[in-house]
Amino acid sequence: MAEKKEKKEPKEIKENKTAKTTKETKPSAKPRTRGRGKAKAKPSIKVIALGGLEEIGKNMTVLEYGNDIVIIDCGLAFPEDDMLGIDLVIPDISYLAKNTDKIRGIVLTHGHEDHIGALPYILKQLNVPVFGTLLTLGLLENKLREHKMLDKVRLHTVVPGEKVKLGQMMVEFIHTNHSIADAVALAVHTPAGIVVHTGDFKVDYTPIDGDIINLQRFAELGSQGVLLLMSDSTNAERKGFTMSEKTVGKVFERIFEETPRNRIMVATFSSNIHRIQQIINAAYMYGRKVAIIGRSMVNAVKTASELDYLWIPPRTVIDINEIRNYRDEQLVIIMTGSQGETMSALSRIASNEHKQVSIKPDDKIIISASAIPGNEKSVFRMMNELVKRGANVVNGDAEDIHVSGHARQEELKLMLALTKPRFFMPVHGEFMHLSCHRDLALSMGMDKKDIFVMKLGDVLEVNKNEAKITGSVPTGQVMVDGLGVGDVGNIVLRDRKHLSQDGLMVVVVSMDRENGTIIAGPDIISRGFVYVREAENLMDEARKVVLDALLKCEERNVTSWNYIKGLIKDTLKNYIWQKTKRSPMILPIIMDV
Repeated sequence: MAEKKEKKEPKEIKENKTAKTTKETKPSAKPRTRGRGKAKAKPSIKVIALGGLEEIGKNMTVLEYGNDIVIIDCGLAFPEDDMLGIDLVIPDISYLAKNTDKIRGIVLTHGHEDHIGALPYILKQLNVPVFGTLLTLGLLENKLREHKMLDKVRLHTVVPGEKVKLGQMMVEFIHTNHSIADAVALAVHTPAGIVVHTGDFKVDYTPIDGDIINLQRFAELGSQGVLLLMSDSTNAERKGFTMSEKTVGKVFERIFEETPRNRIMVATFSSNIHRIQQIINAAYMYGRKVAIIGRSMVNAVKTASELDYLWIPPRTVIDINEIRNYRDEQLVIIMTGSQGETMSALSRIASNEHKQVSIKPDDKIIISASAIPGNEKSVFRMMNELVKRGANVVNGDAEDIHVSGHARQEELKLMLALTKPRFFMPVHGEFMHLSCHRDLALSMGMDKKDIFVMKLGDVLEVNKNEAKITGSVPTGQVMVDGLGVGDVGNIVLRDRKHLSQDGLMVVVVSMDRENGTIIAGPDIISRGFVYVREAENLMDEARKVVLDALLKCEERNVTSWNYIKGLIKDTLKNYIWQKTKRSPMILPIIMDV
């Protein structure tokens, strides 16, 4: 792996700079926080979460001091079950769009989708520089290339220990451990004080790359005085310590040893480079070739190996089309699909729709990930299909083949003890996780009034004397459906849900606009409501009911088409409900003849 050198000099970023390198400048003098006059107010910094609170994913936090804004992370979330047809969910950046001139940059903690996935969409609206570590930006570049944006975005590579000056704020990058390499925490030095954002982290004393979290730097910041700590809450309800990633490698080696004659497939997150490294190590140890499938997995492996974050022994990786040249006991296939995603490699294999790979009896399939909340049904449905086809499926419930990348209670308490913050704001998690983290801080001796369990959009204003919520900004969810961003809202989702539950009835009638005379119809077309051939009596009666209502309009010389459409909907809706207790969507179409 490439050696990472620490840089102590801060970088000062000038506006409209297009190069991918940044100008080195000497650190500015430490700002004064005390005024001579009694009436002078203490400098304050505003903290606003646009994502990542009371939810999993979509992480995005705004720090605002004076006329300067720094954005931490820009992630996406996956759609919930009731978001029919939606591909992705990204943060609402209405507030940032109105303050574009204040934004000095976006700083990234690591390369997971819930921290960088929204950038291709957000950067189309906010053309600001982006700062991240080598692997983080490498993964981001793949996304920007797909969106044909790579040449339009200003990317700046940083290393742990480096400081970047953004307006009146200085952002320091601190090495941490997580389930992806090159993760960092942030210490943001401002005239109001030091704000520490841990990013997603855990304390791993035996990490795969040998680079332990920089606990010393957190302790040094605690000695200097941390104004506000924002800390990862994902595992705040879990006691003890999170196991080291190395423990998973030993389990892989044992499973490979116990499976000498069968093909092995492993599904995991494409961004978990350390996990992929251990799978490759085990395959090499037992003389197996490795094939990789799934677009995101192929891209991640290619990027990580090119940047020396992944070591692949010579002649170990083969193309997926070459697997027919090897016996089952010589193969390992690494793929996406640990969350049961519909179009992922493992899901397509489970449904026998993959072009190169089909299940053979006694294939060993390892799902090396835990199900993200909300994905449990999809995962179990996929596992059932694999077992039906004869595969031997192993997941985290049966073996220790997955460890979390997030700190548990003892590690979270260690972070609180080292940084000794004046104020504390739990981040990244559902309300249950945030409140559990608050209770941990209380158990460490913090005062309840100094802990803030925030909601999305709340504005927390912090200075050395006090912290308080002073208002809120617009926030919410922007849904991505295909190429459309934000064009699907609650009304469209409501209609989709209505259609999915009760179906659709289209009533077509031809009329003379001048006198309201019926020329032809009404004809009724049904989709997703009833099978017409088995409900002919119901459909005939429905036509008669609508025709009777139209004839009454004709007798009264009613020519308002809006009134007639409303009458058709109400008449048919009442009849269908009486007969079936269902409420299909009714769409009247009047043709002018």
